[in-house]
Parts: sequence; structure tokens; C-alpha cells
Amino acid sequence: MEKIINGIKCKVVNSESDVFFDMALTMLEEIIANNKQNKKTVMIVPVGPTAQYPILAQLVNRLGVSLKNVHFFNMDEYMLSPTEVISREDALSFWGRMNREFYDLINPELVMSEEQRHFPHPDNTAEFDRMIEELGGVDMCFGGLGINGHVAFNEPPEPNENVSADEFAKLGTRVLPISRETKTINAFGYNRGDLNGMPQWCVTIGMKQILSAKKIYIALNRDWQNGPLKHALLGEESPSVPASLLRRCKDVTYCGYRDVMKDIVL
Repeated sequence: MEKIINGIKCKVVNSESDVFFDMALTMLEEIIANNKQNKKTVMIVPVGPTAQYPILAQLVNRLGVSLKNVHFFNMDEYMLSPTEVISREDALSFWGRMNREFYDLINPELVMSEEQRHFPHPDNTAEFDRMIEELGGVDMCFGGLGINGHVAFNEPPEPNENVSADEFAKLGTRVLPISRETKTINAFGYNRGDLNGMPQWCVTIGMKQILSAKKIYIALNRDWQNGPLKHALLGEESPSVPASLLRRCKDVTYCGYRDVMKDIVL
């Protein structure tokens, strides 16, 4: 079922696996539609969630869908310090996960070149944003929803920072510290509860790039996302809940399974 809340489409599916399948199918449909028009496909893509990628890879291979005209801009990456990116061999590396769970699974004759797999880096933040503009902008941005309502690693500003919604919406790709709540939930989900072993820093695509996408799709695959979703959809538009700014976009979809959506959509 689907329901419109504050101008945003909320799609309810039956299970967590259905969220991943719907996300993969949505990505595939966008690529196929652009391929038919001989157009580039430019997407912002996440690591978190990632279970959609093996599904997408299988569909690409079985249907023979070329990704040669597709550009993926990964949202973010962990950093060990304000200047040092996490090793690509580290189990937490987003670069590594994209290769293991997507690029390495696709037939070589179908996969895009490495030059079309873009990752933010502290040395190329301005170039990262410029590349998106030079490609004509983002066709579709895919992502998840953080415990504090963040999208990518656009963490809410500290209370003493006094950042307006308009100022936050204009932020570009940048390096910033990761909030304690994000480190905690990510340690639970991806690092066997090792909070002290979590990276302290990140480089993230900006809200400006996300909000400029023609379409936005947010996957909800965790029960606890009910809380941030409630504030993102129904609360005041504020940088304290970054996803609340997504209401500024004309075409936004949240897709979640029933336990995530209950009391809000159902």
C-alpha cells in the first residue's frame, strides 16, 4: 500500500526483504528507462543498506542490462581522522563493501568502469560536487535513515551551533565528526557492538547534493527507524532532524515494512 503524508509517498511492504527488492527494482527501472533514451544515469547510493545490491546485480546479469552509461556517487565513507580515510581492506570500508556486494558480482561486459564509481574523499570534496553538476545533476538519490534522522552522514548540528534549515540545506560534501548516537547504532549493526572500535570521522555528500536530486528514495529496514521517520514526516522542518528537509523535494519515497511504518502510515 501507499499513502501520501506531507507530500511524501510512503510505501508499505510486507517484510525487510521486500524493502531490498523494491529498492533494487526501483534502481533497475531508472537505469533501464535512461538506457532506452540513450541517457546517462547519475545516482547517489548508500552503504547502509546494502542488501539491495546483490539483488540488483543478479537482475542486471540475468536481463543483460548495461551499466556502461551509469555513474554511482557513494554517499559517504568512514575516516580515521580528519585527513585519513579508512583502509579499503577494513571490514567497515564502504568502498570495500560496494565491491564485494555489487561491482564484483556483475558480469564484466555489463559493469560500469571504475572511473564511473565515485567515492567522496577529503581531498576532492569540491571536485565531487562539481562532477555531479557537470553530469547534469542527480537522477535519483537512494539512502537510509539514521537514528538521529540523518541522511548520508549529514549529522544534526550541535545545539550551540545555531544553524538554520536554509543554511543546513546548502551544505556540500565535507568532513565532519560522527555523532555518538550514530556510532552506537552502527556499532550495534555492523561492528558486533564494538563502540570503541568505530571510526570517529567521516566524509559525506552534502544536503545540497541530496536535495538537488530529481527523485529521492529512502529505505527503512530497521524497526527503530519508526522514531526518526515520525519526526522526519510529522515534526518541524529542522536541521536537528536532517531528513525533515527532504520535504523540500518534489518526488520523495519512503519504503518500509509494516513494523517500521505502524502508527505513522498504517
